[in-house]
Amino acid sequence: MAPLAAALAVAACSGGAQSVPTAGASQTQAKITAMTRHIPQWKVANQAHEACPQVYAQPTCLALTVRSNGPSPLVAGLAPADLEAAYNLPITQGSGQIVAIVDAYDNPNVASDLATYRQQFGLGSVTFNKYNQNGQQSNYPQGSSGWGTEIDLDVDMVSAACPKCTIYLIEANGADTTDLEAAEDEAVKLGAKIVSNSWICYSDDYCGDNNFYNHFSSKGVVYLAASGDIGYDANGAPEAGSSVVSIGGTQLTKQGSGYNETVWSGAGGGCSNNGSGTGITKPTWQHDPSCTYRTDSDVSSEAGCAPGVAEYDTYGNSGWIVECGTSAASPLNAAVFALAGNASSVNAGQHFWQLHRRARKHDVHDITTGNDGSCGGSYLCTAGTKQF
Repeated sequence: MAPLAAALAVAACSGGAQSVPTAGASQTQAKITAMTRHIPQWKVANQAHEACPQVYAQPTCLALTVRSNGPSPLVAGLAPADLEAAYNLPITQGSGQIVAIVDAYDNPNVASDLATYRQQFGLGSVTFNKYNQNGQQSNYPQGSSGWGTEIDLDVDMVSAACPKCTIYLIEANGADTTDLEAAEDEAVKLGAKIVSNSWICYSDDYCGDNNFYNHFSSKGVVYLAASGDIGYDANGAPEAGSSVVSIGGTQLTKQGSGYNETVWSGAGGGCSNNGSGTGITKPTWQHDPSCTYRTDSDVSSEAGCAPGVAEYDTYGNSGWIVECGTSAASPLNAAVFALAGNASSVNAGQHFWQLHRRARKHDVHDITTGNDGSCGGSYLCTAGTKQF
């Protein structure tokens, strides 16, 4: 697989596993409530705000807007060239690879917004198809400016990492589990082997449906999902599923002629049980010592808000904005799978957890500094511990 930033040791134990709130789920709900009262320093410093309301046990998009600059691109936002250089991406590859994006609601301006983004950064033309959850290229759902921002971010990040990739956008009728499940199924029917999800059901590892992961289990398909943006001890579905690659976040910054990466303090991750006793069963390919359930995230890349990434959005915004969050990391990683061209042979996060140290140097690099919460110095939220 193409080089990619990894933070395999940055994870967290949290979340419930049933549609009925559990003790663990209540902890996450309390954290979401607390964040509305005590805003994290990184959000204050970067003036970041959520594109979608952060809700409990329901699907919500994860895009974070740092600032808007109208018709001209912000030099502060990372451009495709920055991401390509930082991760040594082979951008001439990816032709014929389909990356599907699953989001809720419609962004009626997405095609023109994407064209502007690609023109600005010299990415060339693209094959881009938009579908509703039934596979039609018409009868799109009602619009949502919040999810519209997420949609533009997702297609921009795929373009940034894999300019030659074909992009399919599947828009669910609404931000509910049933519609998003239908969109997941439709992405596979349309031929996608890589499906990115920049949304989450905080605190419910099954998003209200005990059969939820049946929609994330097609053979030969890689499903990716953002791990959330409220740090250690709070995450959920679909990223917690063992059939899904859980995508965490780093803070990527320019440093002289190169780049530096640390853990992004807002990145989600965790043990899929937070004291509730009903978490996701631990996959056989995970052997870390401090979580007896599914541990996530599996791999991470740029999600930090200082500076964040450039995006073009005219539906709910006035043009160029800067975005951050793990919702940027999921489509970026999806594009990297497309560049590698090995999606059909990858078994979810197993690829990353079973990399030998020697091989890892060629595929990913370890993040050794930073944390996404307080966990007594454990690897569950602290990088560089070498505890396993």
